[in-house]
Amino acid sequence: MKLTILERITLAQILPTESSYVTLKIISELKMDLSFSEAEHKQYNIKEVPDADGKKGIITWDESAQLVVKEVVIGAKAKEIICDALKRLDKAGKINVQNSTLYEKFMMS
Repeated sequence: MKLTILERITLAQILPTESSYVTLKIISELKMDLSFSEAEHKQYNIKEVPDADGKKGIITWDESAQLVVKEVVIGAKAKEIICDALKRLDKAGKINVQNSTLYEKFMMS
């Protein structure tokens, strides 16, 4: 599946942090596939900066890279995990501009 930089970051953030051992291994592999290489960091100027309170890290990148996509292989079990996470967000009323494209790609395709 083709994912933008924002979608890769957002997807990594919504994945569960706890699960069964087998599922956690799939999540771990998926997070590695979503992560950024040294070359991407340099090419797109990806960095984490503190928020206004100096606490939470905000990830930034060059605006010229907004439409850059990476093909990420997502297996059936990984897709199920992602869909479950998106369903939980939807049920909680937490679908927003940042994660709505992921919802459309995974839940409406």
